[in-house]
Amino acid sequence: MRQREEKDSGRIDEKRFDAARNKIIGMQREHAGIGTLREKTFHAVMKNYYAPDERMQEIAVGNYVADIYTGERIIEIQNGNFYKIRDKLDAFLAEYPVTVVYPIPHKKWLIWIDEETGELSSKRKSPLTGSAYSAFAELYRIKNYLTYENLHLRFPLVDIEEYRLLNGWSKDKKRGSCRYDRIPVALFDEVVIERREDYLQFLPDGLPETFTSAELAGQAKIPARTSGLVLNILTYLEVTEKIGRKGRAYLYRVK
Repeated sequence: MRQREEKDSGRIDEKRFDAARNKIIGMQREHAGIGTLREKTFHAVMKNYYAPDERMQEIAVGNYVADIYTGERIIEIQNGNFYKIRDKLDAFLAEYPVTVVYPIPHKKWLIWIDEETGELSSKRKSPLTGSAYSAFAELYRIKNYLTYENLHLRFPLVDIEEYRLLNGWSKDKKRGSCRYDRIPVALFDEVVIERREDYLQFLPDGLPETFTSAELAGQAKIPARTSGLVLNILTYLEVTEKIGRKGRAYLYRVK
């Protein structure tokens, strides 16, 4: 998947995202400041982005509560731990199209909170940049659901400010510290999977016709473990196939 230098504005609605962000952050400030909702802030902003009409949020559907129910489709927003939604998917996919949204931190700024004084550190930008490839570790947990035509996926890439408590075990109290909250700052892009062919976007244009997992890792600039997960899932979905070996490594091609 190509690394975009600029936003793909055709996929995202910046005004709607800003409205969702301002709504949630404004509510927090009315109730004692940023971080009041703790780990729920990121989830709440994304829920309001995909369903500005609150009447569609937190709706009972059968024996479960859907994050968003439009009357025709269900949207579930997961910050991770996809194994927890397998029972919901069993129930929902039999009746409705389901979109699972997995927000991914794109650019991140860290702010540290002194527990004793409440003082905030200055912002420090993380050197890492997130990409949609990180979703594959979660997709592996629901691998057998990915063939369902009713299941769709969205990976919004979100710039965030992450607040952490200075309560870790290291001398500077940062290692082993607790995350306090994540505040969305901007929506950079969104990767969408509506059908099997959409997984092809994870194979960079520079790949040769036949390739190894290591070659995919190099072209996509992702860790070897992530490349292995990508090819595991793409091969399971018959987007790619194994056709032999190159030394000790498997050779793949688009099926």
